[in-house]
This record gives sequence, structure tokens and C-alpha cells, in this order.
Amino acid sequence: QVQLVELGGGLVQPGGSLRLSCVASENIFNFNGVGWFRQAPGKEREFVASINVGGRTQYEDSLKGRFTISRDGAKKTVYLQMNGLKPEDTAVYYCHANRLTRHFWGQGTPVTVSS
Repeated sequence: QVQLVELGGGLVQPGGSLRLSCVASENIFNFNGVGWFRQAPGKEREFVASINVGGRTQYEDSLKGRFTISRDGAKKTVYLQMNGLKPEDTAVYYCHANRLTRHFWGQGTPVTVSS
């Protein structure tokens, strides 16, 4: 059974940085892609960023330049570096992976941006 475990959430002040980690229970290259979504209170879950098996990255347009997705295959981990955090980035961040038509989700890690 595929497991995705998110680490690294927490409380950060506006303008600060956080790095989230998504640790997979298997080789991340077994997936077509691994990425991040987020869900703010009272809002729909939205796409943040992804990286496919070939290394191509995609970002939600408004987050380009502040968020960076990367991976370490040896550690079976995908990272999300978040800089210049804003209060509107407050959300639960979920790791997502897909393999053909199958989708896998982590349990989420909360990020709160507040002074």
C-alpha cells in the first residue's frame, strides 16, 4: 500500500520560509508524478506544484517564483520550498502522487502564516 507522509508544516511569520517534505513508502519514480495541493479553511483543495517522472515541474501561476518543488530519489522524498510566505498561504498542504489512473494522498500538514 502506498503511503505518503508530509513533514515540515508549522507556524511561520509573514515573509518567512518553510520547506515541506513528502516521504513516500516506495520509489518516487514509480509514480507518473508527485505534487502538492493545499486546502485553506472554507475553500476547495487547489493545486500548488508537481514534478513528473521526467523532472518537469509545474506550478500554480500565482505561486511561481515563491514556491519551488524538488526531489531526492534516494530519500524517496519530494520537497516544497516556500519563501515569502503570506497569510493567504495558510492551509493544510497535501502530498499527492499518481500512477496511471490511481491517485494517492498524504494526510496533510498544516501551515499557518501569521504574526
